[in-house]
Amino acid sequence: MRVALLTEGVRPRSPRGAGGWCDRLVDGLREHDFAWYVLAGTAGGAGAADAEDTARTPVHELALWGRRPAGRAPGTLRGRQYAAAYDRLVRSLLRPGERSGFGPGLYRLAELARADGALPAFLVSDRARRVLERVWRSPGADTSAGRPLVCDVLVAADLLEQCLRPLSAPWYGTAPGGLGAADLCHVVGGGPAALPALVAKQLHGVPFVVTEHGLHLREQYLGYREAPYRWPVRALLLAFFRALTEETYRQAAILTPGSAHDQQWQRRCGADPARTRVVYEGTPAVERPAAGPEPVAPTLVWAGALEPGRDPELALHAFARVRAELPAARLVLHGEEAVPGYRAHCAAVAERLGVADAVEFAGRPGSAAEAWADGTVVVFSALSQRRPRLLADAMLSGRAVVSTDVGVAREVVGPTGLLVPPRDPQALAGACLALLRDGERRARLGLAGRLRAQERFAVEPVTGAFREIYLELVSQWPAFPAAAPDAGAGPRPRPFARPAEYWITDRRRSAPPEAAPVADAAVTAEPVPADGTGSNGGNGTDRTDRTGSSDTDLTDRTDEGGTADRADGAAAVVALSRGRLPAAGEAPDRSGSFAEAV
Repeated sequence: MRVALLTEGVRPRSPRGAGGWCDRLVDGLREHDFAWYVLAGTAGGAGAADAEDTARTPVHELALWGRRPAGRAPGTLRGRQYAAAYDRLVRSLLRPGERSGFGPGLYRLAELARADGALPAFLVSDRARRVLERVWRSPGADTSAGRPLVCDVLVAADLLEQCLRPLSAPWYGTAPGGLGAADLCHVVGGGPAALPALVAKQLHGVPFVVTEHGLHLREQYLGYREAPYRWPVRALLLAFFRALTEETYRQAAILTPGSAHDQQWQRRCGADPARTRVVYEGTPAVERPAAGPEPVAPTLVWAGALEPGRDPELALHAFARVRAELPAARLVLHGEEAVPGYRAHCAAVAERLGVADAVEFAGRPGSAAEAWADGTVVVFSALSQRRPRLLADAMLSGRAVVSTDVGVAREVVGPTGLLVPPRDPQALAGACLALLRDGERRARLGLAGRLRAQERFAVEPVTGAFREIYLELVSQWPAFPAAAPDAGAGPRPRPFARPAEYWITDRRRSAPPEAAPVADAAVTAEPVPADGTGSNGGNGTDRTDRTGSSDTDLTDRTDEGGTADRADGAAAVVALSRGRLPAAGEAPDRSGSFAEAV
């Protein structure tokens, strides 16, 4: 199966020995042919791949930011077509009643860009800026963030050009290396990386899967708080990402969020629950041995970025209560300063609480395993826990975990740790004291947490889940949709009318031994149904294989007593493996084999 892996701002291959999620997916599904399509920050920003990796996994790169691609501006007539499509797209961002025009405007721009490649030049032209300014300042436009100035129009036009740059990527078409030649697309991360998948589905009918381990829209809302743009520009860009997210969720065949917490956010953005499946982010740390013996002194260990969102102040206030009960207790904080001056602020808080001599700011550890080994109990005091990776890594150490009940903490920790309300130092101190005073309970919870994390975050279940998802998609999606006939010309060909497991003969439902032998069924041009009717009878259903030839329906037919004809089941298996049934004396034809269908 040919899979196009679409990512944004990441290296196509991680540094040797490091390994990333995409690397583990490709290595775990070696039976499929992957190709990387990377939206890099700048030209060459995706990093160079090893020669061996490039030969096995082709890499296609597009610079998302920086200088626009070279190209001619469109002519007068084509410029009007670009302006009409761009006008519809901008209206969907600025007029609440015209949001449905985002998809049509987006796909129209993609079609025009594929025809002449003039989209980047048009988006930075005066004509595009005039369209943006006219719609932005027209009556009915959403200007709750403020009236746009001329400088806002210029900045927003450049940012929209960069966001829409994937529409003009040289990745479309059915030639080798084009997305139209792929069986499916796998979008990792969402956002602009989903634009090529949306275009490939619109132009070529290629289905796509979306995997988000951190919701792209949520990260944009958080990031644009400190963006160096005026509020009208921020509002316009956030409207674009919101519309893009909604269109992506609407068009995706399957969504695979990294947690049930992210799944709830996706539903609020319009995701269909029936097409959403939680697949946890696997980590090779499950093979890591548990941490060694506990330190002699009772020690609380905290890890994370030193910033208000992680709330290390809560850990300091709770530790002051713990030390009042256990004078030998210590607190070790691992992490780098994410907000200037915040480390000094936390040190001042510890000094004011009178526990500065028992608090150690250890900085960034050499590895996460070293951080957890320094403590007796692991403490998480964050106000928001968006990703399960750090919690799962702490559980894999075998240390007992105490966490605030926010974000993904409940679904990750479950009954193997203690959960307390956020911003409640008394509750956090009580949970820590309960574990520090009970070694047997501490060891029991630590072991249970390690086993839970190994079960949920192993690499093998992740690759197995996507193996099933890929096969399910190709079994339900039209085969070669770009070459399929129009909707009015007849049904689209499909690789399987049912999952492949359906065609395996079930021995419990097989006919008695006196039924037709398997060898006879293998050389019969048309299998005889159990009710005795031929392929042209009322019960025969025509179907089209991948090569376009029409064969007799290979569905198992059962009589009124529920007994399936064994010859039909064997012929179905042979037909699936060969693509069609050979006539008597004809050499087997492997052009429509099961391997090629997959």
